[in-house]
Amino acid sequence: MTRTTTAIWRDPGILIVPAIAFLVLGFAVPLALFFVETLREIGSFADIVDEAVTTISSRAVVNAMFTTNWIALLVTLLTLFAGYPIAYVLANSDRLRFTLILFCIIVPYFTSVIVRTYSWMVLLGRNGIINQLLLGSGLVDHPIALLYNKLGIVIGMTYVLLPYMILTLYAAMKAIDPSFLRAAHALGASRTYAFLHVYLPLSAHGVLSGCLIVFILAIGFFITPALMGGPSDVMIAMLIERSVEITLDWPSAAIMSLLLLAVTLVLYAVYYRVTDVRRMMGT
Repeated sequence: MTRTTTAIWRDPGILIVPAIAFLVLGFAVPLALFFVETLREIGSFADIVDEAVTTISSRAVVNAMFTTNWIALLVTLLTLFAGYPIAYVLANSDRLRFTLILFCIIVPYFTSVIVRTYSWMVLLGRNGIINQLLLGSGLVDHPIALLYNKLGIVIGMTYVLLPYMILTLYAAMKAIDPSFLRAAHALGASRTYAFLHVYLPLSAHGVLSGCLIVFILAIGFFITPALMGGPSDVMIAMLIERSVEITLDWPSAAIMSLLLLAVTLVLYAVYYRVTDVRRMMGT
């Protein structure tokens, strides 16, 4: 074994090779074969362009894309507003409180998405716990429609994606030097002023990173919208599934998949551009 080969094997970067090989063989290759074979069935390049224009401009796809982006935006904003205070407390807690909060975040995170979705369906149903509490307290006279509509989708997706926002914000907040806030207080700034003008700007890159992560995950979500949404709340992933499983329209499914993949890659490029992982980790 030559010295160059030995140096290669001692390089820690070689540890990522199995993961890259797994992604290529298990994800990239099947995806490429699916697109190539499906687009080949359509015909020539002109036929592919015509099929793409027809599919993307169809009313079903336009409505699905609007619904997808609107729901993804709502979920992103709700996870931000709910996750920022939790991440702030998590970043400034003692060991016991930190462990307890992190346990409450991580345990649901490792629970199946289907299980968590069905749990929310039990809570939000017409005879669910929430409606029973509202009826029992006299706040409402009849059950509220909390399920099988956009409200149910937003609630379910917000709960599922909340840990991604919290953990991303926590990593950014943990990297903030506490001496900056102490200096602001020493110069006469109130807690509110120091938070708004010092802490919040320093955590802005974490906010942007968390929003991009949640939005990227939300636009491709399938299980929760399929179970908790109504007939008019079709997202793009659900439309792709229907094209493959029900109508057997594989060309349309391939074009919609390419559209979703392109949007995801663009958003990921933005995320990679604006996110400094080393800064978030405090290195």
